[in-house]
Amino acid sequence: MKLARTISCLFTTSSATRKPERVIKNPFSIHSIKQLHARLIRTQLHEDPCSMSDVIRSYALCSSHLHKALLVFSQIQQPTLLIFNNLIRGLSKSERPNEAMDMYYNLMYHRGIVGDDLTFIFLFKACSRINDVLNGQIFHVHALKLGFESYLFISNAMIRMYGSFGELEWAQKVFDQMRNRDLVSWNSLICGYSQCNRFNEVLSLFNSMQEANVKADAVTMVKVILACIYLGHDDIADSMAKYIEDKHVDIDVYLGNTLIDIYGRRGLVNLARGVFNGMQERNAVSWNAMITGYVKVGNLLDARKLFYEMPVRNVISWTCIITGYVQANQSSDAVKLFQDMMEANVKPDEMTISTVLSACAHLGSLDVGLAIHEYICRYDIRADVYVGNALIDMYCKCGVVEKALEVFHQMKKRDSVSWTSVISGLAVNGFVNRAFEIFSLMLRDGVQPTHGSFMGILLACTHAGLIDEGLEYFESMEKVYGLTPEMKHYGCIVDLLSRSGYLDRAYEFIKAMPVVPDVVVWRILLSACKLHGNVVLAEIATNKLLELDPSNSVNYVLLSNTYAGSDRWDDASKVRELMVEGDVQKPSGWSSVELNGATTNNSQDHSI
Repeated sequence: MKLARTISCLFTTSSATRKPERVIKNPFSIHSIKQLHARLIRTQLHEDPCSMSDVIRSYALCSSHLHKALLVFSQIQQPTLLIFNNLIRGLSKSERPNEAMDMYYNLMYHRGIVGDDLTFIFLFKACSRINDVLNGQIFHVHALKLGFESYLFISNAMIRMYGSFGELEWAQKVFDQMRNRDLVSWNSLICGYSQCNRFNEVLSLFNSMQEANVKADAVTMVKVILACIYLGHDDIADSMAKYIEDKHVDIDVYLGNTLIDIYGRRGLVNLARGVFNGMQERNAVSWNAMITGYVKVGNLLDARKLFYEMPVRNVISWTCIITGYVQANQSSDAVKLFQDMMEANVKPDEMTISTVLSACAHLGSLDVGLAIHEYICRYDIRADVYVGNALIDMYCKCGVVEKALEVFHQMKKRDSVSWTSVISGLAVNGFVNRAFEIFSLMLRDGVQPTHGSFMGILLACTHAGLIDEGLEYFESMEKVYGLTPEMKHYGCIVDLLSRSGYLDRAYEFIKAMPVVPDVVVWRILLSACKLHGNVVLAEIATNKLLELDPSNSVNYVLLSNTYAGSDRWDDASKVRELMVEGDVQKPSGWSSVELNGATTNNSQDHSI
């Protein structure tokens, strides 16, 4: 198949190993600092703490030169507090924050050098980085002994630290004891509660903040709106949006993205687009959130237009637009977009792979599915449970059961969908005994059956005509496993009895159902009546269907064909006339043909 071959060619190492461009932001001119360092060495001032202070500061705040800062520090006999602070600051920001604490204990505290407010701000940050509660509390005590409890920045740093630990009682205590608070104080505590999913407290704090006449900023509003999302308070979220407008809160990229997300979740894409258009700065999240909003409401035209307007499209962007087309049952377009993604040398992730595999399953595109599976193996895509499930589903729907079983047995981790997919796939492809074997294996492995896995095993019984076994499995759902049968399970039993010719038993089963049968159940019975020529039950089923679904042409067609099969041509003609009188439209039949990578859909209207 041309498309599959094209995709196989696109699955190259360039797409698999491409790395994003690295952006280095360094506010310091390391070159000039090196020149200064060299001059100080030549003039023998490299041991003078005052002369070397700027050198140490610049080295310490550049992660790649932190080791040089420590080397220079080791050559100074009497380092000043400023030098210690610069090193502790650099270490607290680096991948070695524990060394910041070691420097304070071993080189400052035990030498009798008293830290200042900046020292403790950096130490609190170091503790936050490695979640060191004990040392955080020790530094808190040291700061109190030195009289820093009244320092605004010290208190704010402690609130942030305790919030990062999840020690919200301590954070609240520090906050409550503050004589003066600024916006950072409020935001630090709000962020702590938000991080610990204490969203009601976030909203309560925001209300207290307003009572204190403190104007919120973008940081505050992001946390408050996220709290509204998690609590499902759309009305409060709307009032927050009004607050932002009324108070002229500057919408930065993070607040803008949050607003786009909350509007997109609710299908309010026009409001989301208004925020998007008004943002002075956008990042990839902004574009992806807006595209996701369009996809959610099924507006693929604007989603794709925005997608191609993006300055840079990442894997999330491609996955989002591909998912949109899959959800809209436009699987051919989804596969074509995946091909475009490969041409753009964007490496797909697990979500992309599982999504495009579902498109292949819907199309029955085995060649493309095989090419994608080969790519997964060749380029070491993490085959998580979702990818495994998607492969099983694709192979089963393409009729390649052996490959589906191979994937299933190779999966290191399986969930209920894995078992359900393989059991159902075996059943619909006629491998009934193997479906039973997998179901038994599931029980032996201690996996609790789900509604889905019972659906699969009932399908197997239906295809094999195993009435007694099917009824036994059905009854065990509630009696043994505590699962209340759903409508689809009742439909399976009706189908099982009807296919085997036990139409009366099927009808009695329907009448005894504890739930009201839906149109699918009655239509199953009506189809079986057509097959077995049972006109009486066909009329009963049709009457029920005309009550529940009067505009569906299938009901009329099945009854008409049942009459025709029993040589009751007058009645068959009356049903056709009834369709005309009721203006019931029969949908066109259609077929899909895949040739040289292109899928062509053909439709033709047929009269009954």
